[in-house]
Amino acid sequence: MTSTRRELTWGQAVMLGVTAVAMAVVGGIGAWGTYTNAVSAFHRQATAAGIVAAGEGLTLIIALVLLARTMLGMSAPAVVRGGLWLAPVSASCIGLTIASSMREAAVYATTPLAMSGAAEGLGFIARSVVVYRTGRDAEADRRNAAVVQQLAYRQALAAGHPDEDVQQDATRKAWKLIGRVGVGDPQLAEGLVDVSRTKLTAGAGHALDRMLALPPGDAPAARPVSKTAFATDILRARFATMDPEDAIRVAADARPDAPPAELASILGTYGVNVDPVAVALVLGQQPPEYTVDRPDAPAHHEVSDGPTPLPAVNLQGAVEEAASVLGPGAKARDIAEHLEQNRRLIVDEPYIRAALSRYEKKRQAAAQTNPMEGGYA
Repeated sequence: MTSTRRELTWGQAVMLGVTAVAMAVVGGIGAWGTYTNAVSAFHRQATAAGIVAAGEGLTLIIALVLLARTMLGMSAPAVVRGGLWLAPVSASCIGLTIASSMREAAVYATTPLAMSGAAEGLGFIARSVVVYRTGRDAEADRRNAAVVQQLAYRQALAAGHPDEDVQQDATRKAWKLIGRVGVGDPQLAEGLVDVSRTKLTAGAGHALDRMLALPPGDAPAARPVSKTAFATDILRARFATMDPEDAIRVAADARPDAPPAELASILGTYGVNVDPVAVALVLGQQPPEYTVDRPDAPAHHEVSDGPTPLPAVNLQGAVEEAASVLGPGAKARDIAEHLEQNRRLIVDEPYIRAALSRYEKKRQAAAQTNPMEGGYA
């Protein structure tokens, strides 16, 4: 429901002000008429003023009380509501008693109604302004609260009273009270209007769909879905529905030799933004550790002509030399780094593996040629 807090426009304020002034003028004229009637009957101004104060004045006081409580968002008590009806009646009764003829009685009885009507009209305008600005009607809330209280009481009687006649009577009265709940509530009315507007809009939409729908044979054919979809888009859509940890494991299974930084970069292309540290934590990876056993190098004498240069060998010999230096557990990557540092040679790992394979075959062939070498003494 939308907010019911509203402000009066300039035009509305002017019109309400003019209306209030007109009511006050009419009420003043009515009070002056009652005063002159009382003076002509009693020939005493004080007595006439007291009559006006007792009739129209009392009505004005009650109307001002109603106005003040309405401006504060409060409902009027029963005394105030009853006084707004009894005060004009008392003023009319005074006019009837002081009249000397039926014609004067009719005039004297209706003259106080001008002041009384003006007072009640001002109170009603004030109540309307408060309801317009706040969306709450204190009088309607009071009536609804009383109805709901009576409804709860009747339902309690219908549910738990030992006398069946009392239960049936309470049930009938409860059904009558249900029709009075919410009467005069502007917020409830606004909510019901919103609900009905929504239902009517939905119903009109369904009706138009049925009226304007084409027959099945005349309906346009559905546009075929293109089968040429990029694999990247498909994988991106699948990764979007996966947990990041599951996506990391899938990428690691596809690229088991890729380090965490590369896996994070690959996942980023498919819309999964992860940190390399998170990838390493998920996979439980640790930095590789290598253990190299090297024999003690013999002591060398210092010479003045600089370090002894390494013997000249071909690329195959350099690989074999590096493999012998690093030991039998050396990997192709370690041999490549050793050659780059010591021989200033850039050799790729596939060539190193091929060279080591040739060296191993050559060594096995040599062992088969000399089977008794290194035998018993």
